[in-house]
Amino acid sequence: MSFAKRELAIVDGTGRHRVAIHVFAPEQGERGWMCRYEIGWPERQRSGAGYGIDGMQALTIALQNIGAELYASPYHTAGTLVFDKPGNGYGFPIAKDARHLLVGDDARHEGNG
Repeated sequence: MSFAKRELAIVDGTGRHRVAIHVFAPEQGERGWMCRYEIGWPERQRSGAGYGIDGMQALTIALQNIGAELYASPYHTAGTLVFDKPGNGYGFPIAKDARHLLVGDDARHEGNG
């Protein structure tokens, strides 16, 4: 079961399509920690994970992976992916080397990633 959820939407000429993002609690494994996540794109469910030396690092990396996937998506490029309002970002951190992709409130918060 996920412990955090955020809903985005794809708003295009065919309507409003829900994009649910679920983050699961970090789990300790034999060689470190893993934090799983899922992104419910309209065409498929995408699963991924962040890995780290402890649960906090795994969670941080999972959130950055989500941010990177959102900003690299064709929906972002098309301007159809929305959180609270169009062009305002998605509220996920992103790695420093990809910050040039940020828009809206995401771009104004230098503490990301």
